Amino acid sequence: MEILIRYIHFLAFILLCGSLLAENVLIRKSLTRKELGTLAKVDALFGLSAVSVLVAGLLLWFVYGKGAAFYAKNPVFHAKLTLFAIVGLLSIKPTVFFLKQRKGASHESVAVPNAITRMVRMEMALALLIPLFAVLMAKGIGLH
Repeated sequence: MEILIRYIHFLAFILLCGSLLAENVLIRKSLTRKELGTLAKVDALFGLSAVSVLVAGLLLWFVYGKGAAFYAKNPVFHAKLTLFAIVGLLSIKPTVFFLKQRKGASHESVAVPNAITRMVRMEMALALLIPLFAVLMAKGIGLH
């Protein structure tokens, strides 16, 4: 069962990064409401994958992994969790923007604030650091 949970954790993270990549490709200074609807769907996929990563990660942490004590004493694990939390927090404002702005005439254009674009870009950059911390953990870095 542990292997299955690890596999789900891995696949969900790939999906998370893929959806963030899609958001980064799709976002522009101005989008139609139809394009915002597409972004909202991609963002929903991001949210679903983030929840899947979290649930599988919690199962690995407390049930199937190396034991909660192993993870609790590793500062690299805490850095990885912190990055994941920051990515999640950064995603809130873009998600709300996409959901609110998608309604209206589909051909109508909406200006996308620079802050929204920056947040989506920062989500991607920080998410790409998470596997680095996973590799460091796997090598036992942070335990000594």
